[in-house]
Amino acid sequence: MSELCLTLLCPPAIEEKLLDLLLMSPNIVTVFTSTATAAHGLAHENLDETEQVMGRARATEVQVIFAAADKAALLEAIRRQFAGAGLRYWVTPVIEAGEIA
Repeated sequence: MSELCLTLLCPPAIEEKLLDLLLMSPNIVTVFTSTATAAHGLAHENLDETEQVMGRARATEVQVIFAAADKAALLEAIRRQFAGAGLRYWVTPVIEAGEIA
């Protein structure tokens, strides 16, 4: 089975709603992680005053592993619920994955 990794940069204000969506998608999402991060290169006008001075935005990075066949369904679910929310994403192939037992 071919797997992909979806990486999302999520504004902190919508983090919990995004995590809830992923938790409620067990038929699509295999496993996911989330971590606080700093996002660089975002549009200056979308940053608050502190972020403008620091040159980076607070964000949550979410990485989702899922079957390649589910890509369209997963992205559509995210687009439907978070249109206009400022989510950034990219998709990369998973070359190898497993569990070290």
